[in-house]
Amino acid sequence: MRTDRLVAVLLLLQQREQVTAAEVARELEVSERTARRDLDALAMAGVPVYATQGRGGGWRLVGGARTDLSGLTASEARALFLVAGPASAATPEVKAALRKLV
Repeated sequence: MRTDRLVAVLLLLQQREQVTAAEVARELEVSERTARRDLDALAMAGVPVYATQGRGGGWRLVGGARTDLSGLTASEARALFLVAGPASAATPEVKAALRKLV
């Protein structure tokens, strides 16, 4: 679902200083074209995201903008990480949930 992907992209942008469309595509298991469309959709929706072109370019949030979509406290999120176990053995659903917690 596109809404889920847009939230996931926003969470990736908050987690990392900068992401490329290729990184988003790999992380969300979509094509680079879909990742670019999702990043553009966030910008069109008013999310303060911008692209820098060229070598070392990518997508960033303006001024480190943040939003708390989880509603969890930091200690609650840490407890869920412990319960989920290692991310390397996780299913795609668990990986998506862990990404949201970060």
